[in-house]
Amino acid sequence: MRVLVFLLVLANLLFYAFSEGYFGRAENPDARRMTQQVAPERMKIVARGEQPAPAPAPAAAPTPPPEPEAPAPAPVAPVVAPEPVVALACSRWESLLPADADRLVTLIGQKFPAFKLSRRLDPGEGNGWWVFIPPQADKATADKKASQLRGFGVTDYFIVQEAGPNRYAISLGIFSSEKGAQERLADVKELGVRSAKLSLRPGKDSHASLDARGPAVDQPALRKLVAGAIPGSKAQNCQ
Repeated sequence: MRVLVFLLVLANLLFYAFSEGYFGRAENPDARRMTQQVAPERMKIVARGEQPAPAPAPAAAPTPPPEPEAPAPAPVAPVVAPEPVVALACSRWESLLPADADRLVTLIGQKFPAFKLSRRLDPGEGNGWWVFIPPQADKATADKKASQLRGFGVTDYFIVQEAGPNRYAISLGIFSSEKGAQERLADVKELGVRSAKLSLRPGKDSHASLDARGPAVDQPALRKLVAGAIPGSKAQNCQ
């Protein structure tokens, strides 16, 4: 009897130990599947008939910033060769007749246009002072200028008709003293004649001088030309 009771108690103890898992439990197959899942946080449970949400598109790679453009090269200024220095020379002819001086001005201007000419008139003694309007281009222009003088109230004048450098000049008076000539000049300017001038009056014993300044390399040929045109003329250097 005791043996039976002992066996019953032992059986109950063994059953209790087994039910409480003291002897180990069989592994749950669902638990094993949970350990085999990949990225379970991405799983979403949907209802029947519902389409699963599309997977998010991968983020596009950032566009690299554009490379800065290289600065344009600075313009290069063209190299300008310096102009060659031309040596200048000056020739002077004195004691020329006014008509000869005028002829040389025309001749040199045609043959040696690079030369700059300067003509001066040296009036003779005792010729007085002259108030005048410079020579006009031709007789028609001189007549037109004279009509303008009459409009200003100037009637004491005459047009120079003689051939020479003063042809078609308009004389407004000849005076023996500079003071009288200056008074006449002031009177005509007050009437509105702005082109009137005052100068020594050229006479028969007047003479002229001529300066020609230009390239030194052409000076010998220039002097030869003048010597042929005006025999006996002598050239000298000038500044």
